[in-house]
Amino acid sequence: MRLLIVEDDAALSRAIIKVFRSQGLAVDHVSSGRDALEIVKMEPYSAMILDLGLPDMDGLQVLKTIRQAHFNIPILILTARDATTDRVVGLDQGADDYLSKPFEVAELEARVRALIRRGQGNPEPTLHLGNLKLDRASGAAYVCDQLLELTKRERAVLETLAVRVGNVVSKARLNAEVFSYDDQVAPNALEVYIARLRRKLEKSDIEIVTVRGLGYLLRVAK
Repeated sequence: MRLLIVEDDAALSRAIIKVFRSQGLAVDHVSSGRDALEIVKMEPYSAMILDLGLPDMDGLQVLKTIRQAHFNIPILILTARDATTDRVVGLDQGADDYLSKPFEVAELEARVRALIRRGQGNPEPTLHLGNLKLDRASGAAYVCDQLLELTKRERAVLETLAVRVGNVVSKARLNAEVFSYDDQVAPNALEVYIARLRRKLEKSDIEIVTVRGLGYLLRVAK
């Protein structure tokens, strides 16, 4: 899952990036509205955290422009403006959620996770696929109630495939959702993670199938 943070406060941005990367999300950051409008055209983000007080343009204008361009990325407004009228305007302009500064990190995490789930069309916090259970809040995965030892990246690949169970996910899409634009990624990194996941899922009834020339498909084995 890939998250875009649009925030000009460098210290706050670093803190938010650290939180979500520790959960296995690929996180990109820009500090201006214009950069945000450019990057959303190019990358498949699962959610955006948008500050309103940007240095070059009002965040509400960024939000309005994104919605007028018919980008359906879930957007959470994060701002020091806490008046009811500001929240109403933001939501009416197309924001999906609104959180005022200062905030509790745990609440921000929970709100972003909920936005991502809803954006994927599946708001359930737990996925059950055969004998695999994936807790999307904690990131924990279980086979027959036994915890799988997964790295952050392995969890990210597994969830990206699991939310599209039965459908082919292209290598380009997987790479775009699992890695941020400043990650140093080896050419075969995705294949390495897929191979590791297959080994760890050997006792499950889940298969990760290579669809040659197209990508990967996760399915419940018959």
